[in-house]
Amino acid sequence: MSTFGKRMLIIQCDAAQLPGLYSEVMDRRTKTVGKITDLFGNVKSPYALVLCHGPCSVQPGEKLFARESPLPAKTRKGPVWSKAK
Repeated sequence: MSTFGKRMLIIQCDAAQLPGLYSEVMDRRTKTVGKITDLFGNVKSPYALVLCHGPCSVQPGEKLFARESPLPAKTRKGPVWSKAK
């Protein structure tokens, strides 16, 4: 884990349980730290860029967890088709 600036955090992820983009990142006390904004690196050892809500206060070696954020409902554009009865 390393910090980049005051609000960005780079963490190594488990390749078997890769979190999705915009997942919430929490510490062991389930306090929200930030959101994953980018995934990069090798497929076997990926990294995630976390944008912290405030100044990063995560200690080196502290374990972080990801929780999938619910995706916003997509707005449908175009005609709505219904089945004939």
